[in-house]
Amino acid sequence: MAHNINYNPVTKKHSFFSVKEKAWHNFGKIVTEYPTSAEAIQYAGLDYQVEKRPLFSLDNTNADLYEAITNDIEPTIQVPNYFATIRSDTEQVLGVVGRDYQIVQNKDAFSFFDSIVGNDKSIKYETAGALGNGERIFITAKLPEYIRVGRDDLIEQYIFLTTSHDGYGSITAAFTPVRIVCQNTLNAALNTRQNSIKIRHTASANDRLKQAHQLMGITNQLADEMEQLYNHWAKIRINDKEVFKLIQIAMAPAKETLISLKDEKFHQLSSHYMNIVQDVFDYAQSAPSQQEPTTKGTLFGAYNAVTGYFQNVRNFKNEELKLKSILYGTGMQRAQTAFDLCRNFERTQQVYLC
Repeated sequence: MAHNINYNPVTKKHSFFSVKEKAWHNFGKIVTEYPTSAEAIQYAGLDYQVEKRPLFSLDNTNADLYEAITNDIEPTIQVPNYFATIRSDTEQVLGVVGRDYQIVQNKDAFSFFDSIVGNDKSIKYETAGALGNGERIFITAKLPEYIRVGRDDLIEQYIFLTTSHDGYGSITAAFTPVRIVCQNTLNAALNTRQNSIKIRHTASANDRLKQAHQLMGITNQLADEMEQLYNHWAKIRINDKEVFKLIQIAMAPAKETLISLKDEKFHQLSSHYMNIVQDVFDYAQSAPSQQEPTTKGTLFGAYNAVTGYFQNVRNFKNEELKLKSILYGTGMQRAQTAFDLCRNFERTQQVYLC
């Protein structure tokens, strides 16, 4: 699997750091102590500036083109209202943006966490890195509290931030609970509340970034509600037949698939889809994290199987696609469907089409 972690041709290092534990791609710097934001930026190789420079095109209609070429002069015209974002240390082009695009430097993105942390030393920077040529960066900070399901099933809490310099996407900061045992991302989908804040790359982006500490209020509220709900689900029993049915519905890629399931026309289902369903079900039955008292044969285990599939089983071309899927792509959508199905089962004790 490709990792897509940035390799800096100047420093000859990968742009990634982690505290104590190696990432699956085995690149980057491993440190033993939790760093400050300034140290984290250096460890992850994110201490570079991004500049917005005018964009030019060759002027092939110039009457003096032959003369310009023979004199090693390239006649150009400026492209109006468009600019290239350039990484100043490597001179690599990261993207093409419009006139109103506001660059948010990496150090300013880290200031989001600094505004939250303040003097609270219990919130720790744990990983950070850059993808591609450095056009996208990501940061995770570990919160001190756990979500406790049962006696021994602990879910760590993180704040995750990603931003880009290529003109695509917003600055996104999200609350992301992660299981210690199997590293499953459990997306917070309670009552359609958002677990993230999106900030556009506009002129006011830096100001809004400083105010984004409201995410902590979302985090605290979601964590309390999730702990109560997951403990309740851990006490609700569900048999294998219902788990398989829940997975079939949750993983359905289109309405046509749901119609076939409802009419029991299984011969119309694609082998690719059925293989995915079987993979999720096998994970539900055999993964070590699915054998805990809180997950084995429980509604919480059924939900955890769907989210765990995207984190631990499904193959992605690179880490960036995996993060996108889990945070706001297919992984998040399937988790939301699984969540809704579990809520329905909680009330009716049966799995049915939403």
